[in-house]
Amino acid sequence: MTPSPSPRTLEKLAAARRVAVLTGAGISAESGVPTFRGADGLWRRYRAEDLATPQAFARDPRLVWEWYDWRRQLIAKVEPNAGHLALARLEARCPDFSLITQNVDGLHPKAGSRRLVELHGNIWRLRCTAEQRTLVDARVPLPELPPRCPTCQALARPDVVWFGEALPQAVLEAAFEAAREAEVFLVVGTAAVVQPAASLPLTAKRAGAYVIEVNLEPTPISSSVDESLFAPAGEVLPLLIP
Repeated sequence: MTPSPSPRTLEKLAAARRVAVLTGAGISAESGVPTFRGADGLWRRYRAEDLATPQAFARDPRLVWEWYDWRRQLIAKVEPNAGHLALARLEARCPDFSLITQNVDGLHPKAGSRRLVELHGNIWRLRCTAEQRTLVDARVPLPELPPRCPTCQALARPDVVWFGEALPQAVLEAAFEAAREAEVFLVVGTAAVVQPAASLPLTAKRAGAYVIEVNLEPTPISSSVDESLFAPAGEVLPLLIP
Protein backbone atom coordinates (compact mmCIF):
# COMPACT_ATOMS: atom_id res chain seq x y z
CA MET A 1 0.00 0.00 0.00
CA THR A 2 1.36 3.42 -0.98
CA PRO A 3 2.09 5.56 2.10
CA SER A 4 0.30 8.90 2.33
CA PRO A 5 2.43 12.02 2.85
CA SER A 6 1.85 13.71 6.19
CA PRO A 7 -0.20 16.93 6.27
CA ARG A 8 2.93 18.82 7.35
CA THR A 9 4.85 17.58 4.31
CA LEU A 10 2.03 18.57 1.97
CA GLU A 11 1.81 22.02 3.59
CA LYS A 12 5.56 22.58 3.40
CA LEU A 13 5.72 21.62 -0.27
CA ALA A 14 2.64 23.63 -1.22
CA ALA A 15 3.98 26.78 0.49
CA ALA A 16 7.61 26.54 -0.64
CA ARG A 17 8.91 29.02 -3.18
CA ARG A 18 12.40 27.52 -3.35
CA VAL A 19 12.49 23.78 -4.04
CA ALA A 20 15.33 21.49 -5.08
CA VAL A 21 15.06 17.83 -6.08
CA LEU A 22 17.72 15.12 -6.37
CA THR A 23 16.84 12.09 -8.51
CA GLY A 24 18.66 8.84 -9.05
CA ALA A 25 18.31 5.64 -11.02
CA GLY A 26 15.20 4.51 -9.15
CA ILE A 27 12.86 6.96 -10.86
CA SER A 28 14.02 5.84 -14.32
CA ALA A 29 13.93 2.15 -13.44
CA GLU A 30 10.16 2.55 -13.02
CA SER A 31 9.98 3.56 -16.69
CA GLY A 32 11.90 0.44 -17.69
CA VAL A 33 15.32 2.01 -18.26
CA PRO A 34 17.72 -0.94 -18.07
CA THR A 35 20.86 -0.89 -16.01
CA PHE A 36 23.98 -0.14 -17.98
CA ARG A 37 25.18 -3.72 -17.80
CA GLY A 38 23.83 -5.58 -20.80
CA ALA A 39 21.81 -8.71 -20.15
CA ASP A 40 22.80 -10.48 -23.32
CA GLY A 41 24.94 -10.46 -26.41
CA LEU A 42 28.29 -8.73 -26.68
CA TRP A 43 28.02 -6.84 -23.39
CA ARG A 44 28.03 -9.98 -21.28
CA ARG A 45 31.78 -10.07 -21.78
CA TYR A 46 32.42 -6.55 -20.48
CA ARG A 47 31.92 -4.76 -17.21
CA ALA A 48 30.53 -1.22 -17.36
CA GLU A 49 33.58 -0.09 -15.40
CA ASP A 50 35.75 -1.36 -18.26
CA LEU A 51 33.85 0.55 -20.96
CA ALA A 52 32.82 3.85 -19.35
CA THR A 53 36.35 5.19 -18.90
CA PRO A 54 38.66 7.57 -20.76
CA GLN A 55 41.15 4.72 -21.06
CA ALA A 56 38.65 2.46 -22.81
CA PHE A 57 37.72 5.23 -25.23
CA ALA A 58 41.38 5.93 -26.04
CA ARG A 59 41.96 2.21 -26.58
CA ASP A 60 38.89 1.40 -28.69
CA PRO A 61 36.46 4.27 -29.34
CA ARG A 62 34.33 2.17 -31.65
CA LEU A 63 33.72 -0.50 -29.00
CA VAL A 64 32.75 2.13 -26.44
CA TRP A 65 30.39 3.78 -28.91
CA GLU A 66 28.81 0.45 -29.88
CA TRP A 67 27.89 0.02 -26.22
CA TYR A 68 26.53 3.58 -25.88
CA ASP A 69 24.62 3.30 -29.15
CA TRP A 70 23.05 0.07 -27.88
CA ARG A 71 22.05 1.84 -24.64
CA ARG A 72 20.63 4.82 -26.56
CA GLN A 73 18.48 2.48 -28.66
CA LEU A 74 17.05 0.87 -25.51
CA ILE A 75 16.37 4.21 -23.80
CA ALA A 76 14.72 5.63 -26.94
CA LYS A 77 11.84 3.19 -26.45
CA VAL A 78 11.15 4.37 -22.90
CA GLU A 79 8.74 7.11 -21.79
CA PRO A 80 8.72 9.26 -18.63
CA ASN A 81 6.53 7.91 -15.85
CA ALA A 82 4.15 9.63 -13.45
CA GLY A 83 7.06 10.57 -11.19
CA HIS A 84 8.89 12.45 -13.95
CA LEU A 85 5.67 14.21 -14.94
CA ALA A 86 4.90 15.23 -11.35
CA LEU A 87 8.31 16.88 -11.02
CA ALA A 88 7.70 18.79 -14.25
CA ARG A 89 4.42 20.06 -12.76
CA LEU A 90 6.23 21.13 -9.61
CA GLU A 91 8.75 23.10 -11.66
CA ALA A 92 5.94 24.88 -13.53
CA ARG A 93 4.41 26.23 -10.32
CA CYS A 94 7.55 26.86 -8.25
CA PRO A 95 9.30 30.25 -8.68
CA ASP A 96 12.77 28.96 -7.72
CA PHE A 97 13.27 25.33 -8.70
CA SER A 98 16.24 23.08 -9.45
CA LEU A 99 16.12 19.45 -10.52
CA ILE A 100 19.46 17.82 -9.84
CA THR A 101 19.73 14.41 -11.46
CA GLN A 102 22.30 11.64 -11.45
CA ASN A 103 20.60 10.10 -14.50
CA VAL A 104 21.88 10.50 -18.07
CA ASP A 105 18.82 9.08 -19.85
CA GLY A 106 17.11 12.37 -20.74
CA LEU A 107 13.71 11.38 -19.33
CA HIS A 108 13.39 14.52 -17.21
CA PRO A 109 13.62 16.91 -20.19
CA LYS A 110 11.37 14.55 -22.15
CA ALA A 111 8.79 14.98 -19.36
CA GLY A 112 9.05 18.76 -19.62
CA SER A 113 11.62 19.63 -16.96
CA ARG A 114 13.87 22.53 -17.97
CA ARG A 115 15.67 23.77 -14.85
CA LEU A 116 18.05 20.83 -14.75
CA VAL A 117 21.42 20.23 -13.18
CA GLU A 118 22.69 17.06 -14.86
CA LEU A 119 25.45 15.85 -12.56
CA HIS A 120 26.62 13.03 -14.81
CA GLY A 121 25.81 14.51 -18.22
CA ASN A 122 23.34 13.33 -20.84
CA ILE A 123 23.59 10.32 -23.14
CA TRP A 124 21.88 12.25 -25.97
CA ARG A 125 24.68 14.82 -26.10
CA LEU A 126 28.05 14.34 -27.74
CA ARG A 127 31.24 16.26 -27.01
CA CYS A 128 34.00 17.01 -29.48
CA THR A 129 37.29 15.69 -28.13
CA ALA A 130 39.22 18.50 -29.83
CA GLU A 131 37.06 21.61 -29.35
CA GLN A 132 35.19 20.37 -26.23
CA ARG A 133 31.94 21.78 -27.59
CA THR A 134 28.72 19.82 -27.14
CA LEU A 135 26.05 18.91 -29.66
CA VAL A 136 22.74 17.09 -29.43
CA ASP A 137 22.30 14.06 -31.66
CA ALA A 138 19.20 11.98 -30.96
CA ARG A 139 19.45 9.77 -34.04
CA VAL A 140 18.90 6.09 -33.25
CA PRO A 141 21.02 4.31 -34.20
CA LEU A 142 23.81 6.75 -34.92
CA PRO A 143 24.71 6.62 -38.62
CA GLU A 144 28.47 6.44 -37.96
CA LEU A 145 30.42 4.76 -35.18
CA PRO A 146 32.42 6.31 -33.71
CA PRO A 147 30.72 9.64 -34.50
CA ARG A 148 32.77 12.69 -35.39
CA CYS A 149 32.41 16.40 -34.78
CA PRO A 150 30.64 17.93 -37.81
CA THR A 151 32.85 21.02 -37.59
CA CYS A 152 36.39 19.69 -37.23
CA GLN A 153 35.90 15.94 -37.82
CA ALA A 154 37.60 15.04 -34.54
CA LEU A 155 36.21 12.08 -32.63
CA ALA A 156 33.15 12.83 -30.50
CA ARG A 157 32.59 11.15 -27.16
CA PRO A 158 29.42 10.75 -25.09
CA ASP A 159 28.87 13.89 -22.99
CA VAL A 160 28.72 11.91 -19.74
CA VAL A 161 30.99 11.64 -16.72
CA TRP A 162 33.01 8.43 -16.88
CA PHE A 163 34.54 6.40 -14.09
CA GLY A 164 37.70 8.18 -12.96
CA GLU A 165 36.50 11.62 -14.13
CA ALA A 166 35.54 14.46 -11.82
CA LEU A 167 32.13 16.07 -12.04
CA PRO A 168 32.26 19.45 -13.83
CA GLN A 169 32.95 22.09 -11.19
CA ALA A 170 30.25 24.51 -12.39
CA VAL A 171 27.62 21.73 -12.31
CA LEU A 172 28.66 20.67 -8.82
CA GLU A 173 28.57 24.23 -7.53
CA ALA A 174 25.09 24.76 -8.99
CA ALA A 175 23.84 21.62 -7.25
CA PHE A 176 25.19 22.60 -3.83
CA GLU A 177 23.94 26.17 -4.21
CA ALA A 178 20.44 24.86 -4.95
CA ALA A 179 20.64 22.57 -1.90
CA ARG A 180 21.74 25.39 0.41
CA GLU A 181 18.98 27.75 -0.78
CA ALA A 182 16.05 25.30 -0.84
CA GLU A 183 13.15 25.57 1.56
CA VAL A 184 12.12 22.02 0.61
CA PHE A 185 14.47 19.36 -0.74
CA LEU A 186 13.19 16.10 -2.28
CA VAL A 187 15.38 13.02 -2.64
CA VAL A 188 13.89 10.58 -5.14
CA GLY A 189 15.01 7.12 -6.21
CA THR A 190 18.57 7.21 -4.96
CA ALA A 191 20.37 5.12 -2.38
CA ALA A 192 22.21 8.24 -1.19
CA VAL A 193 25.59 6.54 -1.02
CA VAL A 194 27.52 7.88 -4.04
CA GLN A 195 29.41 11.07 -3.29
CA PRO A 196 29.26 13.96 -3.80
CA ALA A 197 25.52 13.70 -4.63
CA ALA A 198 24.84 11.87 -1.36
CA SER A 199 25.89 15.02 0.55
CA LEU A 200 23.25 17.22 -1.07
CA PRO A 201 20.25 16.26 1.11
CA LEU A 202 22.25 16.72 4.31
CA THR A 203 23.63 20.02 3.04
CA ALA A 204 20.04 21.17 2.48
CA LYS A 205 19.00 19.92 5.93
CA ARG A 206 21.84 21.78 7.66
CA ALA A 207 20.80 24.96 5.81
CA GLY A 208 17.26 24.67 7.18
CA ALA A 209 15.41 22.84 4.41
CA TYR A 210 12.54 20.43 5.00
CA VAL A 211 13.83 17.19 3.44
CA ILE A 212 11.52 14.54 1.96
CA GLU A 213 12.82 11.15 0.83
CA VAL A 214 11.01 8.96 -1.70
CA ASN A 215 12.62 5.56 -2.19
CA LEU A 216 11.73 1.88 -2.26
CA GLU A 217 13.62 1.16 0.95
CA PRO A 218 15.49 2.95 3.75
CA THR A 219 18.83 4.58 2.95
CA PRO A 220 21.71 5.97 5.04
CA ILE A 221 19.95 9.36 5.19
CA SER A 222 16.51 8.07 6.22
CA SER A 223 17.09 8.79 9.90
CA SER A 224 18.12 12.38 9.13
CA VAL A 225 15.28 13.55 6.86
CA ASP A 226 11.92 15.02 7.88
CA GLU A 227 9.80 12.39 6.15
CA SER A 228 10.58 9.17 4.28
CA LEU A 229 8.01 7.61 1.96
CA PHE A 230 8.98 4.08 0.97
CA ALA A 231 7.19 3.31 -2.30
CA PRO A 232 7.73 3.83 -6.05
CA ALA A 233 8.22 7.46 -7.08
CA GLY A 234 5.55 7.05 -9.75
CA GLU A 235 3.02 6.39 -6.97
CA VAL A 236 4.22 8.83 -4.29
CA LEU A 237 5.11 11.94 -6.30
CA PRO A 238 1.59 12.39 -7.76
CA LEU A 239 0.32 12.41 -4.15
CA LEU A 240 2.87 15.05 -3.18
CA ILE A 241 2.35 17.07 -6.36
CA PRO A 242 -1.26 16.64 -7.52
